[in-house]
Amino acid sequence: MWAYESVFYQIYPIGFCGAPRINDGITVPRIRKAGDWAAHIAKLGCNAVYFSPIFESDSHGYDTRDFRKVDCRLGTNQDFAAVCKTLHENGIRVVLDGVFNHVGRGFWAFRDVQEKKWDSPYKDWFHISFEGNSGYNDGFWYEGWEGHYELVRLNLRNPMVVQHIFDCIRGWVEAFDIDGLRLDVAYCLDQDFIRQLRAFCNTLKPDFFLVGELLHGDYNQFVSDDKLHSCTNYECYKGLYSSLNSMNLFEITHSLLRQFGPENWTLYRGKHLLSFVDNHDVTRAASILQNPAHLPLLYALLFGMPGIPCIYYGSEWGTFGEKHQGDDALRPSFETPEWNGLTDRIAAMVKAHRSSKALCHGDFKQLVLTNKQCVWERICDGERVLIAVNIDSEPYTAHFDARCGRAVDLITGEMHDFGGGSELPPYSAFFWQCER
Repeated sequence: MWAYESVFYQIYPIGFCGAPRINDGITVPRIRKAGDWAAHIAKLGCNAVYFSPIFESDSHGYDTRDFRKVDCRLGTNQDFAAVCKTLHENGIRVVLDGVFNHVGRGFWAFRDVQEKKWDSPYKDWFHISFEGNSGYNDGFWYEGWEGHYELVRLNLRNPMVVQHIFDCIRGWVEAFDIDGLRLDVAYCLDQDFIRQLRAFCNTLKPDFFLVGELLHGDYNQFVSDDKLHSCTNYECYKGLYSSLNSMNLFEITHSLLRQFGPENWTLYRGKHLLSFVDNHDVTRAASILQNPAHLPLLYALLFGMPGIPCIYYGSEWGTFGEKHQGDDALRPSFETPEWNGLTDRIAAMVKAHRSSKALCHGDFKQLVLTNKQCVWERICDGERVLIAVNIDSEPYTAHFDARCGRAVDLITGEMHDFGGGSELPPYSAFFWQCER
């Protein structure tokens, strides 16, 4: 699967393009801006873009009106097709947000139910009771997503609903040549629906990628040969920044050992979870870290751990944004991409990750672990890479059996000699590819 050797770049289109928060009905080709960023994304080394919702919606994108039409605030289907063509020409795959658990109140089928009530042929597309009423005085009650009644839950047990969704996905492949889907709130989706979705998508493209948004619980319930290829690793998202803020690398290392360690009981060994340090729903990494010197080290942990790394637009140059400030702070529009020392460092780590079978597929083992230092080992097909990180302001000499004399740092290209111990300067990280 191509995604297992990829680095993703996430774009939240409505914010990224500076579109109005509420749908104003005016068609403006703002989405073409994403095509203008293709060179930046390619320079960064990312080979896949995950777009948060792009289809016609009431406001933020997750309240869909029509799965068949790109949001007018972003442009037309033709505009987005041109963007996808540009991205593909730059070697960048396209993954769309599949928001299938719920739709907006402006969804065409729900509007029909509002008008015709029990006479609507679409009344069974939703979870509706005509013996009650909604907070919007629709004359009937319906199930919303987690108490948000602007998000109307779809009945995924209805074959007509499933067929409509599948027809739309087929249309996206035909119109945009998409390469996969990220399933919004996958933890809410009916698992039979997920199985049907996987089987259907396998008929579209043999390597069509499905990744689900999961928060907690057992990811194995959703990631398997007949369901999703991957899911979001929220468990380790928290561990990444918390380990740095608390100066306690035991937290993230032990989480990774629990998930991917060498013992038979570990949870997700052999699976490729989507890893991230921030996204459109959480505080930016640069804002949540207490020590700015830790920011490149946070990305070193991200690219060194098992999983598929994903970068959120703007974070590659260290932009700020806090969740309590609202969606606009987390999902801003930038006139042009920026490039600085952090971006250089991240680009080098992206290149290292994508070039290394061990970093993409390797087993996970701990060699050195203190509160402020760690050395991890990743092995695949005879390639061995050691991830060494020092989050302290003081140097540290790591003593361990490297099982070789020399290595090359995949980030800088410099040679490293293990003789006499390995010195880790303050706030440093290395990806040592060991000599065979």
